[in-house]
Amino acid sequence: MITMVVDKLRRNQEGVSVVEFAMIAPVLCMMMLGMFDMAYNMYANQMLHGAVQEAARDSTLEGATEASLDASVTNAVNDVVGGATMTFNRKAYASFSAVAQEEDYTDINNDGTCNDGEPFEDANRNGIWDSDQGEAGNGGARDAILYEVSIRYARAFPIAPFIGISPFHETTATTVLRNQPFDGAIDRTTTGNCV
Repeated sequence: MITMVVDKLRRNQEGVSVVEFAMIAPVLCMMMLGMFDMAYNMYANQMLHGAVQEAARDSTLEGATEASLDASVTNAVNDVVGGATMTFNRKAYASFSAVAQEEDYTDINNDGTCNDGEPFEDANRNGIWDSDQGEAGNGGARDAILYEVSIRYARAFPIAPFIGISPFHETTATTVLRNQPFDGAIDRTTTGNCV
């Protein structure tokens, strides 16, 4: 009798699908949440890049204000990612080739650093030699502007605690454009001496 019951239980397939699904469901759900999170972050990143490109094009026009440009990027991003914190950074350069380059100096003592009173071209007019010659702001006519926006927001899907990643997503968009040749070109012929 007992062998017949055991035999019958061994051949019975009822409920197997439920057990198999219970074993696979957590992994399947995590994979789906991960894909949704990745797709959402990619979409938010594309929206940020598009908004930064549009704001950068608008910033090249005479009369563009930093506040209005930042507000347009903020509005575009907040349409997708409400509550995101954003940081804005602008630097003006005399040309595209000067972007993120150090100020030129004459290395009299050939030690590879600007020091000991060596002369340098003070491109950003702050009185000291800088490893990045950019000047904060929108610059003047014909300047190349490096415009960078970073956003940080809480993830839309609750996957972070399960796979050990940050509960926040961060991304940065950067573009460089040249201002139009309106009045107000900046004279960058200032020189100084290294300390």
